[in-house]
Amino acid sequence: MAADVFARYHRLKGDEVLFVSGSDVHGTPVEVEAVKQGISPKELTDKNHKIVSNLFEKWGISFDNYTTTESPVHKEFVTSLHRKIEKNGYIFTKDAELPYCPKCNRFLPDRFVEGKCPHCGYDGAKGDQCEQCGRLMDPIVLLEIRCSICGETPIFHKVKHWYFDFPKFSAQLLNYIENNKQFPDNARNFSLNFIKEGLKPRPLTRDSEWGVPAPYEGAEGKVLYVWFENVLGYVSATIEYFRRSGNEKKWKEFWFNENSRVYCLIGKDNIPFHTLIFPALLLASHDGYNLPWNVNTNEFLTFEGQKFSKSRGIGVWIDEALELFPVDYWRYMLIATRPETKDSSFSWTVFLEKVNSDLNDTLGNFIHRTLTFIARYYKGEVPCPQKLDETDKRILQSIIKSCEKIDTLLESFQLQNACREAMDLCREGNRFLNEKQPWKTIKEDPQITANTLYVVIQIVKALTILLEPIVPFTCEKLLRILNLPSNVRFEDAVKLLPPGHKINEPEPLFNKIEASEMELQEKLRKMRETSQKISYEEFSKMDLRIGKIIKVEKVKGSDNLIKLSIDVGDNQIKTAVAGIAKYYKPEELIGQQLIVITNLEPRRIFGIESEVMILAAQDEKNVVFLQPEKPVKNGAKVS
Repeated sequence: MAADVFARYHRLKGDEVLFVSGSDVHGTPVEVEAVKQGISPKELTDKNHKIVSNLFEKWGISFDNYTTTESPVHKEFVTSLHRKIEKNGYIFTKDAELPYCPKCNRFLPDRFVEGKCPHCGYDGAKGDQCEQCGRLMDPIVLLEIRCSICGETPIFHKVKHWYFDFPKFSAQLLNYIENNKQFPDNARNFSLNFIKEGLKPRPLTRDSEWGVPAPYEGAEGKVLYVWFENVLGYVSATIEYFRRSGNEKKWKEFWFNENSRVYCLIGKDNIPFHTLIFPALLLASHDGYNLPWNVNTNEFLTFEGQKFSKSRGIGVWIDEALELFPVDYWRYMLIATRPETKDSSFSWTVFLEKVNSDLNDTLGNFIHRTLTFIARYYKGEVPCPQKLDETDKRILQSIIKSCEKIDTLLESFQLQNACREAMDLCREGNRFLNEKQPWKTIKEDPQITANTLYVVIQIVKALTILLEPIVPFTCEKLLRILNLPSNVRFEDAVKLLPPGHKINEPEPLFNKIEASEMELQEKLRKMRETSQKISYEEFSKMDLRIGKIIKVEKVKGSDNLIKLSIDVGDNQIKTAVAGIAKYYKPEELIGQQLIVITNLEPRRIFGIESEVMILAAQDEKNVVFLQPEKPVKNGAKVS
């Protein structure tokens, strides 16, 4: 969200902006989840990339290119750059002790292992990074290490891997970070401490099939470690954008022109990847890339003091948020409470305050009062001022001062303060209206009223431009009401609307939320329940049949899964993979009749295609099949 505000602000300033990002799809968390779902990583990421892209569009995130690290352009660029790095002498090979799970029959890179962090003691650290203290991790140093799929303690095997000679860049990185005075303190201090502790060679390859194939000679069957390819997506996304637009060479203006600036806006847990690894890769190419000019890092946002967790239902997801309230309500709240220098916590109380007090009562009320008064008494035309008094002039001057402050605040990523300054200008306009009382002077001295409305419409116009990066949908509506072009610039905020300028029919911008915190939480709960319901028509599409188990096999590498061959009638034998090994012995299952769903899409589980789903009941102790009361013909329909 902050990156979008920053991009929109610079477009308003008239700067040439390219705003890129993408779905980082090659990480081991993707593989872990794909294994659990029984689908391929590509199937999982293609589906989620489409969902996320659509949601970003609904949230008004104004990407010029939101791509994916599975893009052919990305793979081509990453492969080329890594070959340069190898040629320049920054890559070497060595044997490494890597965890191997005998049950899953595979090596366990990164997120396939977890354990206790040796630095902070957090039990849940991953094989690549501890989420608690932020330290980069190597699986071999984890305490009480275990496979994240089956929980088994892995064994360690020696395997040849390719390494990036990270220590060779210690001096350059130290100089880069110390001389970047615009870096926020958290990014600078974390990075400097990291360097002072001593940079270590980092593994570049992983034993996996999912990712960018390692381009080094002899590295067949290995892929690049995601840390050393995903950050290069900023460059490849730029190349991809201009290749699509038919002006491919222009990408170099953003990455090699000394007047171009690269900004990265990230969460603090991503600091080392953007201040150390990304710059080191660019330096290793010897091509003279622009390094990130600023890496702006926000702190963490929690949900009522707790870490967001979808599995535990803690938080509001961005698709749910839009079902509850308009997107600008959320955009404003997130920027006005952005955790810029310390962690902040979302609460329904804060949300209601920001929407009801700031947006509705302060901003919406002021703008609506102004516009409806002009529509009613001046036929929608900006009134002509004469002999403005000192108060009028002071208010017009305050518009200029506020624009200058907000300009400085947005440029320096103080987005919270920019919101506050805009609201202060709005409050000043409200106070000015209350002092001038145009509803009275319209009868006593119409010229004073004309002067008053001339002044406040200038505040409305300024706020429309100043707040566009934060609440773009609202400001788009306001531009139409004010009869202004969509291509306004930041500098236009201080240009006065001329007398006689015609505005369109005003309409309310916001609605007060008439609900308590508890009512909003309950509304969210019910919404989640409703989203899980299916219609009668959907249920009736399920083909429920009686089947008979004719063969039982244990699934290799799993303690809980059993492969069942089930006769579902008409000479059809279907396969089911079920997690029932703890509740049934194989010999107990042969010959049993049970109910299965036969028309589901097949799903791969531990490499086996499961074609039907078994119906069972479960309580705290047992899992039991749902079975017919009496023997019945295999394939009989259940209705």
